Amino acid sequence: MSKKLKVLITGATGKSGSAAIDELLEMGNPVRAFVHSLDERSEKLAAKGVEVFAGDLHNFDEISVAMKGIDTAYFCFPVLVPGVLEATSYFAVAGKEAGLKGIVNMSQISARRDAKSHAAQDHWIGEQILNMTGIPITHLRPTFFDDWFLYIREGIKKDNKIVLPFGDGRWAPVDSGDLGRAVARIAAEPMTYAGEILKLYGPEEYNVYEMSEVLSSVLGRKIKYEPVNIERWAELDAERGADDHFLQHVTNVALDCMDGIFAGTNDTLGTIIGDKPTTLSEFFTTWKAAF
Repeated sequence: MSKKLKVLITGATGKSGSAAIDELLEMGNPVRAFVHSLDERSEKLAAKGVEVFAGDLHNFDEISVAMKGIDTAYFCFPVLVPGVLEATSYFAVAGKEAGLKGIVNMSQISARRDAKSHAAQDHWIGEQILNMTGIPITHLRPTFFDDWFLYIREGIKKDNKIVLPFGDGRWAPVDSGDLGRAVARIAAEPMTYAGEILKLYGPEEYNVYEMSEVLSSVLGRKIKYEPVNIERWAELDAERGADDHFLQHVTNVALDCMDGIFAGTNDTLGTIIGDKPTTLSEFFTTWKAAF
């Protein structure tokens, strides 16, 4: 039997990263978790037998050390944090020096050369940087995660309203736990999807009016979708302390969503994980207490 590949997982304490780790461990692959700091979450990873490395994705030397002895890696940089191109460049060079057999790169469905969102365009440029290494790369471009509803749960609990600037835009929400399982499967067998850009969707497409009906059904109370124009929504988020990077990204992907960039669905995610992806109703049921 061939030796299992050792995988480096960044974003290891997040939902997709932790799900990827659990799946890899179940498959028998050794894992090194790249975390920002040592805390209770990293202690739980260590208790599972995961090797934990604390470092900064904006520190080339630390990334290089984390790569030693690694076969494949998952690169996941927070979309709402500035600096993805610097981190991607460091990761690319360190990965090439380490002789990685594969990288799974978290991008986004709105990533493209002419994206108006700086973060989306930077993700597209980051894809090109990684491609230049010659390492087998798989780029994941998921649509919006169902987890986004957790970020606005306080308003839902307080006012029974979903306030978002997406109009009638449609998308099929992806569960980040399912995404993590896909990351694990690809990282364990990097040549399966090497060189591919995979658009990942959830199993069911909705607009937010329809999503509010799903949530209403799960909670047993009426949740109303209240669309707002992008300018007003930006003002509301600025009042809540959102920074310029966040606002520039989200206002432009809201336009993308209304223009159909996020629309559609496919069976790619289910094919990779070998199971039916999580539905929005299942997600809301799991997180019912949060709403």
